[in-house]
Amino acid sequence: MSNSGGSLFKSRGLRNGLIVAGSLLGVLGTAFPACAALGGDTVSILADQSAMQGTRRTTPANSYTLHEIQAANGTVVREYQSSDGNVFAVTWHGQFRPDMQQVLGSYFDQYVQAMQARGSSTRRGRAPVTIQQPGLTVQLGGHMRALVGRAYEPGKLPQGMRTEDIQ
Repeated sequence: MSNSGGSLFKSRGLRNGLIVAGSLLGVLGTAFPACAALGGDTVSILADQSAMQGTRRTTPANSYTLHEIQAANGTVVREYQSSDGNVFAVTWHGQFRPDMQQVLGSYFDQYVQAMQARGSSTRRGRAPVTIQQPGLTVQLGGHMRALVGRAYEPGKLPQGMRTEDIQ
């Protein structure tokens, strides 16, 4: 009996190890798309394109590259990538707002906290929303089926680029 008890313990240990490994892979798999966009790199842009089931068009400019993703639902997301490879700004327009966690990446928690700090009483009807914090600016506007927005890192705009250029 002790032999079968020992092998039961070993198989439970193996099973528990597989459960932990499977859970870790599941968490990593679902977290990957959320690390994309603002502050990301080329890999994150490709992850955004895949997550949005969209087509991407790339346009080089003087000090950055513009990646425009047309999502399957019609929303257009533009990601501005500096010459050092980092995404410093993201804009969107369309019938639907993109997944904000996907678009804001590591800045998402900062965005959520800023929205909660604003409170629901500060937004009236369809008034635009602007969040300005150190290292992050987010602007949201529009109305149902015509939503627009942009998010950018003010200190990371390439030299000579103005915030008005982020459209």
